[in-house]
Amino acid sequence: SERGFMLFTIIVFLLLFVGSIVLGPILWTRSIAKRAEAALPAVGQHLDVPGGSIHYVDLGPRDAPVVVMIHGLSGQLQHFTFAVTDQLSDEYRLIVVDRPGCGYSTRLGPAQADLLEQGRMIHSALEQIGVDKAMIVGHSLGGAVALGMALNQPERVTGLALIAPLTHRPKAPSQAFSGLVVQNDLHRRILSRTVAVPMAQMAGATVLAEVFRPDPVAEGFISRAGGVLGLRPKAFVTASQDYEASGGVHRLSKRYADLTVPGAVLFGEQDVILNAEEQGKPMVQYGLTYHELKGRGHMLPMVTPGDCANLVREVAAMTKTSA
Repeated sequence: SERGFMLFTIIVFLLLFVGSIVLGPILWTRSIAKRAEAALPAVGQHLDVPGGSIHYVDLGPRDAPVVVMIHGLSGQLQHFTFAVTDQLSDEYRLIVVDRPGCGYSTRLGPAQADLLEQGRMIHSALEQIGVDKAMIVGHSLGGAVALGMALNQPERVTGLALIAPLTHRPKAPSQAFSGLVVQNDLHRRILSRTVAVPMAQMAGATVLAEVFRPDPVAEGFISRAGGVLGLRPKAFVTASQDYEASGGVHRLSKRYADLTVPGAVLFGEQDVILNAEEQGKPMVQYGLTYHELKGRGHMLPMVTPGDCANLVREVAAMTKTSA
């Protein structure tokens, strides 16, 4: 009947409409992610470790002191290869890693987001390439991972060079990462394959400006510093897991009196992501030296790579003195 045909037509229309609402973001997300990986393919080597795999680049003389570099939240190894490694690769053997789950590294799930577990995975990769001891450089969340490595296996860490590190639970977390606050892992994965990536693409410029503030966003950040790799479902899931796991720094902070390795901290005076007074200066009481850059923000490896390179050299000199 005509009435039945109209009802059938309405049902078909509704199904198509709902399907487009669901499939549209999924297809858009896949397209964005595919273009991101084509724009910046893996550049290093992969090692399988318990809990996942580590993607890394290995630069510099084989017989030089080893420096391991660990990036921060929502980052990848290009945060260091963007500019810092060029200043150090003649002096040190530089092993620059994608943290577990980030860049082209992998991890099995949220359990591997634990700060100490990430450190264990990186140590496992270093064992496989024959590195027994190394200085650890950590930026932002990578600083917390570095501290965990020094606390759990101090015999394998010669020194700590911490750049704008997360060292204590923030009293007022930055709003730049509020979109990562998703506590259920299934919800994270659903969001990552539907709306999270398109929303990240649309809000990207605003978030980057906040992360770099008061410094301008580094020219070439999206391409050369790997920012484009954040436009993948995996990147959202990992960053959200990391954000939740970063609260574990509170447990680490209770152990800082046990730190035995030399080290130094570099902070931007106007860092709006991690507060220098709260995160940097307190580390002096645990034997680390402290430096502050006037007028600088959080993304120091890309904004002022020379100062970061000098921090590494300073800590290297400390390790010779303490040897």
